[in-house]
Order: sequence, then C-alpha cells, then structure tokens
Amino acid sequence: MGIAIAVTIISFWIIHLFYILGISEVSFSSPMIYLHILLQMYLSTGIFITSHDAMHRNICRNKFINNSIGYVTSFLFAGFNFKKLLKSHFIHHRAPTSGEDPDFNVHSQNFFLWWMKFLLNYVSVSQIIIMALQFNILILFFSKINVIIFWILPSFLSTLQLFYFGTYLPHRNPDHGLDSPHFARSQRKNHLWAMISCYFFGYHYEHHASPKTPWWKLYRISGN
Repeated sequence: MGIAIAVTIISFWIIHLFYILGISEVSFSSPMIYLHILLQMYLSTGIFITSHDAMHRNICRNKFINNSIGYVTSFLFAGFNFKKLLKSHFIHHRAPTSGEDPDFNVHSQNFFLWWMKFLLNYVSVSQIIIMALQFNILILFFSKINVIIFWILPSFLSTLQLFYFGTYLPHRNPDHGLDSPHFARSQRKNHLWAMISCYFFGYHYEHHASPKTPWWKLYRISGN
C-alpha cells in the first residue's frame, strides 16, 4: 500500500506538472490558472510528505526500495539530498523545540523569521545549482513564465504549507502546555480538513508519538 500511494502521488505530480507547463498561454484572468497552481502546490506537498515517510521507512520494509523512493521524492521536491534530510529530521525527533532542533527557532516565534531560518537550514549551494540546472532545462521546452508560475511558485508555496501545518502550528510556544518528550500539539480532529491542509500532518503529536505510522494512517490513531 505504501508503494502504491507513493507512486500515485509521484505520477500525479509529474502528469499535472507537464500538463500545466504545456499550457500555451498563462491568463491571470482565468480562475483555472489559480486552481492549477493550488493543485500543483498540494501535489508538491505530497511529494515531500512521501519523502518524509521514507525517512521513517514507512513506504516499504525493503530498505533499498524505501530509500530509493525517498531519494527520488526529495530530489523532485527541491533538489534535496535525502540522506541530509534524514539526518536533520531525526535530530528534530530526538530533541524537538530544543537548541539542537534544526526545525525550531529558539530566538523568535515570529512566523516569517522562523520560516526563513527553517529554509536556510535546508537550502545548500548544491541544491541551488541543481534547481538552476532544472530551470534552464525546462525553459528549453516550455515558456519561462509557465516554468515560473507552475513549477517554482507551487514549490515555494508548498514550503509555506509544510512549515505552517507541520512545524509552526504543532511546535510554536513550547512552554505553553506542550509536554516532553514530543513538545508537539495536534490540530482539532477534522479528518477532511487534516487531509486537505497537509496530508494528516496536522495530527502532529500522533506522528511524534508513533513515527512508524504512515501519513495515510495517522487519522486512525488521532481519535474521533
């Protein structure tokens, strides 16, 4: 099931991306353009969520297959190195909201300052080079405006979605009612909204308490 879900998300991401890149003209007066952007953002978030599940080996028991999917989805999302992401993510699980946590900002709870630190922790020179190469390859086949609007913008918006629902809301103000060892909270139980907002990742306490539960089963352990 894990492999089937991962392949489905990757397939939809690729099919939809190349479909919208091939749109002959971007018309900002058309509501469909904005729907395509939002859908590609959501699928990009799904790509990262798949990579995240691979970090916990929740896609497949076979390590090679599981990690291969992790490497592919990390690269597709933003040229990330899966091995580096894996190392940082397990530090986050080991010491959430501490000075060691690469996802947390101990100096400020301001959304934008925290988000900027979050991005800077993961962006590397090699990643920028990879994305620059991808951009220049894509504009050989598609218009530059289409690549910016349908590839860059949804990926950028996806980082906001992942940060807001998967880091900021669950871990902000850890001294206000968050308990050791997870220092995480979950959104109110609404499975439809949880799926739409961030693939059940808003059930974040459940994820920290049971990291071996794949994203598509988190609602089952979240209660009613």
